[in-house]
Amino acid sequence: MSPRPPRIAIVCDFLTVMGGAENVVLAMHAAFPSAPIYTALYDPAAMPAFRKLDIRTSRLQKLPKKLRSYHKLFPTLAVKAMRKLDLSDFDIILTSSYLHGHQVTKTRPDQIIINYCHTPPRYYWSHYQEYRRDPGYGKLNPVIRKLMPLMVPRQRKLDHQAAERVDVFIANSTETQQRIRRYYDRPSTIIHPPVDINRFTPSRQRGEYYVTSGRQLPYKRYDLVVAAATRLKLPLVVFGNGPEHARLVKLAGPTVSFRTDRFGDASDREYEKIFNSARGFIYAAEEDFGIVQAEALAAGMPVIAYGRAGTLDIVQDGETGVLFKQQSVDAICEAIQAAQSQQFFPSAMQRRAKRFAASLFITKLRKIVADEYGRERS
Repeated sequence: MSPRPPRIAIVCDFLTVMGGAENVVLAMHAAFPSAPIYTALYDPAAMPAFRKLDIRTSRLQKLPKKLRSYHKLFPTLAVKAMRKLDLSDFDIILTSSYLHGHQVTKTRPDQIIINYCHTPPRYYWSHYQEYRRDPGYGKLNPVIRKLMPLMVPRQRKLDHQAAERVDVFIANSTETQQRIRRYYDRPSTIIHPPVDINRFTPSRQRGEYYVTSGRQLPYKRYDLVVAAATRLKLPLVVFGNGPEHARLVKLAGPTVSFRTDRFGDASDREYEKIFNSARGFIYAAEEDFGIVQAEALAAGMPVIAYGRAGTLDIVQDGETGVLFKQQSVDAICEAIQAAQSQQFFPSAMQRRAKRFAASLFITKLRKIVADEYGRERS
């Protein structure tokens, strides 16, 4: 008699903005199509890729819509909501977390929690001082700065408690693996996030413009990229939106253009078209991994990036791009000029991106789940 396959639930932080973490959740669902997806909050209008899936929300979804938009101001509420999720029907709880997705609780001892960790929460651990300087809440920043020393110790305690309940950690990069060891004192296995490399068809003839992309948050330092392009009078296309957007537009010179509407000027078709012919991708963030950098390689362009953290798993200096050592306009300008003096072949960039293929992610994830389930039942 063959063993019963495991009943699996997928749990993630939020489903309110489409980004790299949300693409990981889609790949998890592709690996386990019958698994429902649990999350703290869900905005169907912003997440069309999830509309046909079985999405189950926490009690935060019952908050008035205006309050829901301020969910990050109430981290303890989110933790409590995730801990109250009823996951008693499932053998495997597969979480995708950069904040509180792993705050789930077991209802019986034979359940297995497998956490795909994008990073231990940056706000509490690795980048606490950086967020203290600029929390990213605009006019509310002075209030948040005063609250952080009062709230963060409690949040760290809750986060560490959740980490202790995790049976298996999966890290998205070498950097995240080191953070899991540092803050949780736990080992982990690295599986790089899935990248849809087949969506890109690199052009041999590249344009003269460069591109950058992502959520426009303070720590991602798009201001440096925009300022460097403005100084060099370099054509730059900026994809994305976020709290920093208005400031970026003010910083930008005439050679910088913006694509902000994911269903219009920043549609998938426009994104692929621009990426397939761009001369290079510029990225100034200290990133946990940085899926957009792997997408840039898949589209055949070199990556000009800050040589720290997750970027080092993706970009090889002088082979698939140029790394700079300081987050400054001067350093970015020098790196752009260095890249312009080198020759990069689109086909070679694309080949290097294949190690991040979504199919590899799915295969590795299924193996970990099968191994852990088999070990529990043996």
